[in-house]
Formats: sequence, structure tokens, C-alpha cells
Amino acid sequence: MVGLALIEALESADKQATLFLNGLHSGVTDPFWIMMSDKIVWVPLYAIAVFFLFKHLGWKKALVVIASVLLAFLVCDQFSNLVKHAAGRLRPGYNADMVRGGLVLLEGRGGYYGFFSAHAANTFATAMCLIIGFRNSGDHTYNAFYKFALLWAALVSASRIFVGKHFLGDVLVGTAVGITVGYFTGMLARYVIQRYIDKVPPTGLTFVFDKKVSISPSRS
Repeated sequence: MVGLALIEALESADKQATLFLNGLHSGVTDPFWIMMSDKIVWVPLYAIAVFFLFKHLGWKKALVVIASVLLAFLVCDQFSNLVKHAAGRLRPGYNADMVRGGLVLLEGRGGYYGFFSAHAANTFATAMCLIIGFRNSGDHTYNAFYKFALLWAALVSASRIFVGKHFLGDVLVGTAVGITVGYFTGMLARYVIQRYIDKVPPTGLTFVFDKKVSISPSRS
């Protein structure tokens, strides 16, 4: 009984928080959130990231990092579909309480089930893989890119609330899944690079901003 009451309380809080955030819309900001929610807007960022991966890591390392991004994307997307159908939690647009509460839909309602947000999982997984991937370069730090990648992932994730496609809880869980999957796939790529390309003992990550980290003299 206590567990059920807690779940109901969390669900109620999630609905209220989602309605509050979703209600912070205006004619000025709505087009921005619609744009951020559209997958097409991701393409230029991916193209720029791929360019700099090849430029600063070399083709072998770049291909490994790209493979880690694709793997993370695949894992998050398939896991999200599995959980959505298992949990069976309706999206806000199909929830009577949310509709009565004044939910604003800037897009269509989408599929019936929305827990958890694949957008949030995919974008944060991609950001993590790229952040870890660029750490395989021994001659640059990428502080500005790290901050931009995380900000981009956060904005894409938040957009799903503002367009009415997801609850806040969907986005938070998707974010956690994305960071976790992205970390492990990124570290797998790092292991492959160090073990088979740089041919040095595999190491962990050293997130020391504004300092150059030398990994290997190799620029394969």
C-alpha cells in the first residue's frame, strides 16, 4: 500500500510539473521548441562532429567513435521501444488528466506510449560518445564542444515536454539511460582505440578541463 501510494504521488507530481513546464509557451518560443524536437535539426551537428572526428583523430579512430555512436543509438532506441510497450504509460496527449489540465500540443500526439523518451536517451547517448571520443585526441581539449553537446542534448530533451509529447519523468529517465549507455559504449570505443590503434595500456578518462591530455603519439 505504501509503495502504491508513493507511485501515485510521484505520478501526480510528474503530471503537475509537466503541465507547468508545458504551459511556459509563447508565440516567440514555440517555433524554437518545435525545431529542437525535429530530428532534421540534428543532421548539421552530426555532420560537423564527424568532420572534426576525422580531422583530429584520424580515420581509424574516427570510425571507431562513429561506430560507438551508432551502437549507443541502436541500444537506446530499441530499449526505449521495449520499455514503452512493457510499461504501457500513455503519452500526455492521450492522458485525460493532462488534456483537462490544459496541455499544449505543438505537434501531433505521437504513438500511444511514451515512457521513456527515446529523444532524450539518443541525444544524451550521442553527446556522451562524442565527448569521450574526442578525448582520444592527444593534441586538443574540447571544452566548448563538451558544453555545447550537453546543452544541445538538454534542449532537445526539454523540447519533448514543451511540444506535449512527453512527461518530465519520461525525459529524466531517458536522460539517465542515454548517459549510461553513452558512457559504456564510449568507453568501449576508447578501449578499442587504445588497445588496437594506439597500442597503449587502456586507461580511464581524466576530465581535467583546460589542460591538454596526451594519450599517444600516434595519429593513425
